[in-house]
Amino acid sequence: MVCSFWDAEMKAVNLPEVIYADLAAISDDLSAIAKKPFSPAMTISLLIAVYRAHVSEPCARDAFRQRIATSDFMSPEDFEKEWDIPPNSKPK
Repeated sequence: MVCSFWDAEMKAVNLPEVIYADLAAISDDLSAIAKKPFSPAMTISLLIAVYRAHVSEPCARDAFRQRIATSDFMSPEDFEKEWDIPPNSKPK
């Protein structure tokens, strides 16, 4: 049996408003470049393809791995909490 992309079950993803706004802006940019509509799902699919193409190159993958390993990322839980705080109410 062949399962196409279009037969796949759809899943919802909850994004913080600021991230969704960036996604919408990138979709608009891609629509302008392509001169045809580009949905948020198409944008995410393209970003995933670009990521995979980038990390398929051994040198790029190693550099990316080193950068990620040495970056000071917050935990997923802290990230979720941080994005739950409206930007204008964050302490300075």
